[in-house]
Amino acid sequence: QVQLVESGGGLVQPGGSLRLSCAASRSMFSVNVMGWYRQAPGKQRELVAAITRSGSTNYADSVKGRFTISRDNAKNTVYLQMNSLKPEDTAVYYCKRSDYGGMDYWGKGTLVTVSS
Repeated sequence: QVQLVESGGGLVQPGGSLRLSCAASRSMFSVNVMGWYRQAPGKQRELVAAITRSGSTNYADSVKGRFTISRDNAKNTVYLQMNSLKPEDTAVYYCKRSDYGGMDYWGKGTLVTVSS
């Protein structure tokens, strides 16, 4: 069983920055894709950003140019750098790991609140 632990959330003013981290309890050797998702109150969970084993990335249109996903395989950690934050970025952010073979794992989430 793989555990994912997110950290780095908090309260930030509009225009500010945060960096989220997702630490995996097991090696990322078998990882196919790592992703960050978010869920705002009353809304469905949505994909924010994803990074493949080869390093290819994709982003939701709403965060392109503001957010950057990266991974450090040596630390079994994936990051989400969030800049120019807006109130509409407020949500619980979740990390998801998709392994080769079809297994998916989710973290418990970290709350990001963008407010003045």
